[in-house]
Amino acid sequence: MIRSMTAYARREIKGEWGSAAWELRSVNQRYLETYIRLPEQFRSLEPVIRERIRGRLTRGKVECNLRFELDPSAQSLMILNEKLAKQLVEAANWVKMQSDEGKIDPIDVLRWPGVMSAAEQDLDAISGELMQALDGALDDFITAREREGTELKALIEQRLNGVGAEVVKVRIQMPNILQWQRKRLVRKLEEAQVQLEKTRLEQELVLMAQRIDVAEELDRLEAHVKETLNIMKKKEAVGRRLDFMMQEFNRESNTLASKSINANVTTSAIELKVLIEQMREQIQNIE
Repeated sequence: MIRSMTAYARREIKGEWGSAAWELRSVNQRYLETYIRLPEQFRSLEPVIRERIRGRLTRGKVECNLRFELDPSAQSLMILNEKLAKQLVEAANWVKMQSDEGKIDPIDVLRWPGVMSAAEQDLDAISGELMQALDGALDDFITAREREGTELKALIEQRLNGVGAEVVKVRIQMPNILQWQRKRLVRKLEEAQVQLEKTRLEQELVLMAQRIDVAEELDRLEAHVKETLNIMKKKEAVGRRLDFMMQEFNRESNTLASKSINANVTTSAIELKVLIEQMREQIQNIE
């Protein structure tokens, strides 16, 4: 399954206790890195969240943020920190006296971190709802990765078709190139008035043909195209395998270019390098 490493998802949840929202975003990364930001009262969930993410993703730099807001009207679910609330009111009154402007909004005081907190038994229930919402957010997140992965797959398949077309083009030209090189060698010997025995001449021609023959490289390029297509059909993450295949493609295209004695073959070798580089850039985004 082709999945992109670049994605975003948001899942909101509301309850008697208030509202919350999960946000997940990721970018390219060789391995899986998770960065989790949680409100203070839910810090204990971090190891669970990290494992939940690792159980469903394998690569990418993933940011997971939880925005949480308690409903001040849900008094039965909250405990008031009276000492902190009084300190805030006293501080607010002092500021008001200095400036003689503004007013104290009780709701703002209640929203101050630490003034209102959920009762422990209720916090467990809220945590359960939040984790369920996280699962939904991860579902959306993976769907987004797969949707972009489908687009990447189409782009890669298009380039693979281009590689196959260049291989066919070079293969068709090789017999004519070998014949042209044979005639060229014989003509040069004649111009230099060098007489070789028939056996020796045949040996030279064979050596020349071996030096410029690219049949093996073309066969391997075709095999790499087939293997890459097979890899993209696998269910697990395939980004690393595809990256390895690009190295193999590059190796064969370099050899093809080094053996080229014909402008058309050189043009095909350059086009192969362009196609391979385009695939490699896209594969950097695949999980």
